[in-house]
Amino acid sequence: MEGKFRHELKYTIGYADYLALRARLRAVMQPDGHVDEEGKYLIRSIYFDNYRDKALREKKDGVSKREKFRIRYYNDDFSFISLEKKMKVNDLCLKLDAPLTENQCRRLLAGDTGWMLETENELVREFYLKIKHQQLGPRVLVSYRREPYIYRPGNVRVTFDQDICTSLFRPNLLEKGAWDIAAGDHPGEMVLEVKFDEYLPDIICILLQSAGVRQQAFSKYGACRRFG
Repeated sequence: MEGKFRHELKYTIGYADYLALRARLRAVMQPDGHVDEEGKYLIRSIYFDNYRDKALREKKDGVSKREKFRIRYYNDDFSFISLEKKMKVNDLCLKLDAPLTENQCRRLLAGDTGWMLETENELVREFYLKIKHQQLGPRVLVSYRREPYIYRPGNVRVTFDQDICTSLFRPNLLEKGAWDIAAGDHPGEMVLEVKFDEYLPDIICILLQSAGVRQQAFSKYGACRRFG
């Protein structure tokens, strides 16, 4: 498995800050090519954890080096589903992924994992071992709408994530048009994420500073697990 660690900065912002910052960013950044007519797309992620809430506790305790597994799909389209492993070391993150068919995903969520030993994908086999040894299982479906922008120098990606919802009280984790409940405390609040490689270009730094936003830790998984 190969991958590259990237810097990841997070900010919690209100709707007014979003409007002001988005206007500035649009002057220098381009929208991602996979967005809909509103410039957004829907993300749903099924997070895995064990009975001791290992991933959740490591996040809350501020463990500097940690990992978590999730299944992700977009716009309720089951033709493209991926297994993802996200590793984080302080402000650096690395994401590895492997494709899953809808049938494989449903079998995995139902506890049928034998097929995972037959695949040649290294990440799927690693996940199988950790399911067995760490007793990982699906815990919650996290949903939100993302508005992404890209800036080629520095491989910068800026995203606004809004309408963060949790399916904690609903047993079926893979369905179209899932019904969720809001996970945020304040209407209109959203998460700004900034990802980049070795450096963040000055123009992006200036735009963030002019908006007056402050970096802070935020976990969508943690926010969606706070109910239980």
